[in-house]
Amino acid sequence: MARKILLALGIVVVVIAVVGGIKVMQFKKLMNTPWVPPPETVSAAVAREEKWPETLDAVGSISAVQGVNVTTEIPGTVREIAFASGALVAKGDLLVRLDTSSEEAQLRAAEAQQEWARVSVERARTLRKDNTMSQSELDSAEAAWKQAEANTDTIRATIDKKTIRAPFAGRLGIRLVNVGQYLDTGKPIVSLQSLAPVYADFSLPQQNLAQLKPGMRVRVTTDTFPGRWFEGTLTALNPDLDTATRNVRVQATLANDDQLLRPGMFGRIEVVLPSEDSVLSIPATSVLNAPYGDSVYVIKPATNSGGGLIVEQQFIRTGRSRGDFVSVETGLKPGDRVVSSGIFKLRNKMSVTENNDLAPKPSETPKPSDG
Repeated sequence: MARKILLALGIVVVVIAVVGGIKVMQFKKLMNTPWVPPPETVSAAVAREEKWPETLDAVGSISAVQGVNVTTEIPGTVREIAFASGALVAKGDLLVRLDTSSEEAQLRAAEAQQEWARVSVERARTLRKDNTMSQSELDSAEAAWKQAEANTDTIRATIDKKTIRAPFAGRLGIRLVNVGQYLDTGKPIVSLQSLAPVYADFSLPQQNLAQLKPGMRVRVTTDTFPGRWFEGTLTALNPDLDTATRNVRVQATLANDDQLLRPGMFGRIEVVLPSEDSVLSIPATSVLNAPYGDSVYVIKPATNSGGGLIVEQQFIRTGRSRGDFVSVETGLKPGDRVVSSGIFKLRNKMSVTENNDLAPKPSETPKPSDG
């Protein structure tokens, strides 16, 4: 019996030793095998040769075709405010009415004086026909009548100047006055800007003057609406140049039907020339911007026995942009496949898999939604 127990214990010890040895070998093999992370999923685009119109690039600002700060021409106390901040108004709409009670009383007295002068003139003309009044007396009566008319017109003009109306159609700004407030001459009441159309004002070097002429197509973009271009037409060039910079001042007109562009905005401006350039184009989302230079990740086949794809970081020099695309001047060649989304999670020589099903499609004329 004791021999059987010892035999069983021996078998158990042997089994434990064998299993332990196997596990130790497995752990050693696992520790000696380097861990390879799973490949990252990215979308890709091909660097393509395209024809882009040549452009003259500049920076400028948006200005209103018509824009003023509505002010008072004569002093007075605000009796009525007939507009709301930010409202659209038509030409001639009432904005503010100043107190005119004194002028209205003076007008009634002046009208009575005018009527008396008119009656006096009619009586004098009748007496003159009967030769019962001298010509000088008739002349004095007619002069008094004209003076009374002038006095009445002066008071009416004062009342009109205290009735402040919109000088043109546009959008109002924020109200700067309150009912009961006394306004001095020239006190601003509200900003009024005509927003459709608007001007884009910019300057170009004198070397470009021979290429410019009214009617050329102009494109404008702003940081407020990144990726969106506003179309317009070159409408005016200054006849003289700035003697300090040797630049010519240029003005373009933009329809701005949706009134997204506002006076004072900074903008990047392109004057589109009739000729075209051959460029190498990639999506702007492929470019990794850094202080030491711009780069892209180029997708290439892996050289190891496992196959698959890897990415290699390639430094480039970019040129012009057009919609969602940017031109590459150096660092790539036509046909190179570059990562177009997911670049911030990549490292050089990292394994990747390509999936373009969910990637947004870049466009040369993007139209971001307002939402």
